[in-house]
Amino acid sequence: MEELKMPLWKIEKVLAHHLSELKERGSLKGKETVVTAVIEPRADKGPRYLVEGYGEKEFIRINSNSYLGISMRQEMIEAEEEAVRKFGVGPGAVRFISGTYKPHVELEKKLARFHGKEEGMIFSAAYATVLGTISSLISTDTIVISDELNHNSIINAIRLSRPKDKKIYAHNNTSELEARMKECIGNCLRVLVVTDGIFSMRGDHAPLPEIADLAEKYDTEFEEGILTIMDDSHGVGAVAKTGRGTMELTNDNRIDILIATLGKALGVNGGYLVSDKTIINYLRETTPSYIYSNPITVSEASAALKALEILDSDAGKKMLVHLHEIAAYFRKGLIELGYETIAGEHPIVPLIVRDTNKTVSLVKHLKEKGILTTGIFYPVVPKGDDEIRFQICADHTRYDIDYVLKTLREYRDTDK
Repeated sequence: MEELKMPLWKIEKVLAHHLSELKERGSLKGKETVVTAVIEPRADKGPRYLVEGYGEKEFIRINSNSYLGISMRQEMIEAEEEAVRKFGVGPGAVRFISGTYKPHVELEKKLARFHGKEEGMIFSAAYATVLGTISSLISTDTIVISDELNHNSIINAIRLSRPKDKKIYAHNNTSELEARMKECIGNCLRVLVVTDGIFSMRGDHAPLPEIADLAEKYDTEFEEGILTIMDDSHGVGAVAKTGRGTMELTNDNRIDILIATLGKALGVNGGYLVSDKTIINYLRETTPSYIYSNPITVSEASAALKALEILDSDAGKKMLVHLHEIAAYFRKGLIELGYETIAGEHPIVPLIVRDTNKTVSLVKHLKEKGILTTGIFYPVVPKGDDEIRFQICADHTRYDIDYVLKTLREYRDTDK
């Protein structure tokens, strides 16, 4: 018997109209770039990428989160291959049934030691980590205070959790943060202060010492205290001397819960958090995105263990030195060309354009020249802050960066 299908034209009309509005605003992401092959580094060039629809044209990828450039390293591949042969390609169950394997436990312990915390906990993704952690720690008598430029995962975690109230403070403005804390006194039992470590669209970092000082100052005003949470997904493996992220960069380890990813600098997949034992035990028992979702594969956990080993080795320290030097070189080059950027120590180097059409035009020009970049528009950034987010990685060479700067110089000269 032929299956009857309800017509979708009513909802499709609404959705098509919404897509048209996104296109008119210049914020439609459109067709995804599909990578079809990776060409290994050669001579003075870093890796090159082939893209569907462009034949054998080679691209420099300068919009990747893989800050250490280690996902193609032989040790990483061998670690993952060995685990696949030993344990198979998937865990086959959620953690509390029979989906916990020895490499999962070893990785959680190693992440905790790496960050100087008591316990670690891995998730299927960093987004799932943020959603699950924040929602599990928000009660009906909790007020959340959040930086205005926090990542979308934090914004949605707060929205979905429906706290008693939420308060926003101006980006990195600790005077406003203190004012928001004072407003909470007498109005709730618990306060959550949530911030990014490295802000993903700007590359600047949160003032952790000041945030921790304020949390300690006002903690006694609340029956259940103030809990600080930081998502440092763009910081771990990318900033500071040993790659331990914003806590190391600011020399302050007092943030209560650190959330980060295995899928950026560490080159694998998945998310994690580290904190004290009681908090981790509580989250294992209460967090839906942990309880009801399979963990990362055993092979991914094994590759992540290898990534941490590499990061803590002499080779890892050399990668970080090169990464920081070449990111500073690129940032200096942008300034010398007359482009606007944001000061910082992170390999996220934004080129501030402040115009949607010009941003689209420049991204298109760069792609024509074999450079993959990302234009960032409202509502991802505030109106008038349109930018191109360049992301420097340790497998970029001086030749690569000089080529990008040369292409930007040519565009500047023709745009006058």
